[in-house]
Amino acid sequence: MIFDYFKNINFGQPWFLLLLIIVPVLIWWQVTKNSRRQGTITISDISASGLSSWKTIFRHLPFVLRLLVLIFIIAAIARPQTMFEEQNAEGEGVDIVLCIDVSGSMTAQDLQPNRLEAAKNVAIDFVKQRLTDRIAVVIFSGESFTQCPLTTDQRVLVSAIENIRNGLLEDGTAIGSGLGTSVDRLRESKSKSKVVILLTDGENNGGLIDPQTAKEIAKAFQVKVYTIGVGTDGYAPQPVNTPLGVVMQQGKVSIDEKLLKEIAHETGGKYFRAKDNKGLTGIYDEINALEKSKVEISSRTRYTEKFIPFVIAALVLLFVELLLKFTVFRKFP
Repeated sequence: MIFDYFKNINFGQPWFLLLLIIVPVLIWWQVTKNSRRQGTITISDISASGLSSWKTIFRHLPFVLRLLVLIFIIAAIARPQTMFEEQNAEGEGVDIVLCIDVSGSMTAQDLQPNRLEAAKNVAIDFVKQRLTDRIAVVIFSGESFTQCPLTTDQRVLVSAIENIRNGLLEDGTAIGSGLGTSVDRLRESKSKSKVVILLTDGENNGGLIDPQTAKEIAKAFQVKVYTIGVGTDGYAPQPVNTPLGVVMQQGKVSIDEKLLKEIAHETGGKYFRAKDNKGLTGIYDEINALEKSKVEISSRTRYTEKFIPFVIAALVLLFVELLLKFTVFRKFP
């Protein structure tokens, strides 16, 4: 506990520590004075003379205490302190919703280890780069669900993304419902920049909200939508449950690029196509560069003074030295 208190100590006025040179000078002076007083130093035979009295043994204790008092006073004058640098981020962030398709086709393995896991990994990396933005997570398949509301807590966001898995919702691809729920998350946002990043690998085939209606709602609330189509060209290997167990089958890649381009264009966003992991990572990097937060980081250094323990130690030792001087080591005329 004591060591923790004095951890990372710096001195505000370190030049006062040069006064410590007085200590060896005083020691030299004391030794010289005693030598002159005694003339020579006699080593007695303990067996013959017996043990010296305890007064003789501790006769130099007041001088040692006086030196310690001086050392602590010099250390206190040098202003021992700890330094803490505080950073504040001020400015305007962006409110972002990550809208991720979790339908059965997202288990296709044209991206590694599959489309869904690849999407989760780049989403986590994206979140970690947006330190001052509020981010929400919406998932959809045959229906939509808010996995995490708008927050700046990156640990909560990362945990929410990591817990996404296929089979949480009714299967299907309800692009309209996913976009509608995402816009609803931003409906009461006061941010000047509101963004949805919608990632899917299929065509709309269900849901309570038509994609065109969801697009118009996004436009009404001035929400910019970036759309991402995930999947290679042609066919992709996909695990399928059968009575004989899980087998790999080739599934046709069907992405409604026309719809995704229309949504992005009319809301002021951009459409991207990710055919592999590298391409998906590059897309999120580009979106990250396009949607910059206006943030100013200011730093302030705070100092905590630590001289009080040194002063207390000096006073205690001085009191002990004076007590010994006027009691035990008192000299009578």
